[in-house]
Amino acid sequence: MRETAMTKLTNIESKGHCEEEKLSLKSDFHEELLQSLPKEKGWITQYLYLYQQFWYRPTLIQPTITFQKHFQAKHDDIVIASLPKAGTTWLKALAFATMKRHHFIPSQNDHPLLHSNPHTIVPYFETNIGDNPSVIPDLSTLPEPRMFGTHLPFPSLSNSIHNSNCKIIYICRNPFDTFISYWHFSNNIVPSPLPTLTLEEAFERYSEGIHPFGPFWSHVLGYWKASKDTPNKVLFLKYEDLKADINFELKRMAQFLDCPFSEGEESGGVIDSIIELCSFKKMKELEINKNGKALDGVENKYYFRKGETGDWVNYFSPWMTEKLSKIIKEKLSECSLSF
Repeated sequence: MRETAMTKLTNIESKGHCEEEKLSLKSDFHEELLQSLPKEKGWITQYLYLYQQFWYRPTLIQPTITFQKHFQAKHDDIVIASLPKAGTTWLKALAFATMKRHHFIPSQNDHPLLHSNPHTIVPYFETNIGDNPSVIPDLSTLPEPRMFGTHLPFPSLSNSIHNSNCKIIYICRNPFDTFISYWHFSNNIVPSPLPTLTLEEAFERYSEGIHPFGPFWSHVLGYWKASKDTPNKVLFLKYEDLKADINFELKRMAQFLDCPFSEGEESGGVIDSIIELCSFKKMKELEINKNGKALDGVENKYYFRKGETGDWVNYFSPWMTEKLSKIIKEKLSECSLSF
């Protein structure tokens, strides 16, 4: 089946088909590809599929293929990468406010982050870039530097990103808290008639690496290694470090993005204004984040639950703590991460 699917994909890219035929062939290819991939029970979809060594919701595979084949990175692009529920919303807001501070004053009432969710302002490659999952829209007219988000693992980024000088900022979160946050999130948005997952069901899947864009250890290691190999291209942040010293980490991010804060900006309260603008409390209380929806149809309120560290202790039993601790020690032993 894989050979037939790949033959169809080649046909899709040929010039001998009209657009209607191309869409039909792509649909056939997608269905045939899914049938050829390993699958397991999903979280907010019936199944997850193993594609390029990571687990995907079925609706994200075609957009991922399209992105990989056709996205053209620019050298000043900025990519915000993470696993789901690892601090993505916060990091998108911080990066946008920092990078665009000369265009949008953080302390003014007309700032885009006061009227739009960060996921709308910094769209995902794999879900928000266009209406047609088989077509990359014209992104050349977006104001530069362009900013995008992604949950894709590092090896799955397009070659144009790997071969460019664009900057990638990755945020990692304690796997215990990431799991609890994603369990709540997925149960909030799971469509009927799919059932919600019990804590134990979700934990077993998470422990086996079967969760969207998982296994989490492979995802984290991919970006961690890249940050060590190319520190000028990939910045690796920890959610817990941001919570502990946001001022320091924000200055480190600005330096990485080649837009460091000046002494005048520091003394003038620009950093404090950005921190306040992007704070969990501030963003959660905004009207757009209480009643609006993101581009993928998810209600914005579900992106703002607690924003805390250590909440996992309220949910984990001793055996779960022991099991996940052992997995983290085994799978992440080669890197210096600690939580």
